[in-house]
Amino acid sequence: MISATDFAVDTDNSPSTLMLHEDAFVAYFEPYRHPAAETDIWNNLGLTAYGRDWATLKTVSPDYVWTVVDSDGDQWITPGIHVVNRICYLVTRRPHLFLSLEFKSARRPTFLTPIGLKRQLSKINYAFASNRT
Repeated sequence: MISATDFAVDTDNSPSTLMLHEDAFVAYFEPYRHPAAETDIWNNLGLTAYGRDWATLKTVSPDYVWTVVDSDGDQWITPGIHVVNRICYLVTRRPHLFLSLEFKSARRPTFLTPIGLKRQLSKINYAFASNRT
């Protein structure tokens, strides 16, 4: 198991990207299998970039679409539609509003402790609250 402190926040001069664990992504944004999904990718939640999946994806509001990308053997869930290093797309029940968030899905599965998950969910809530001001 890992703790919430295993994921840091960027501190360079660009807008900070909040980097969190995929457990927080699943708990907060609630990804689901779109009823029109044609393929079984990424635990049956993903949509591919071709065929009926792509056509379906274009009908979903961009605020609810995420891209799973590959980076050095790990996978990252990022808001919006991206093409480079794309594995698939995910659709969620809650919008991301293009906040600067990324969620790591490690090559070897890890899980947050209940307190770690609670802390990461608090960080997401804070990011949304800060974005409204």
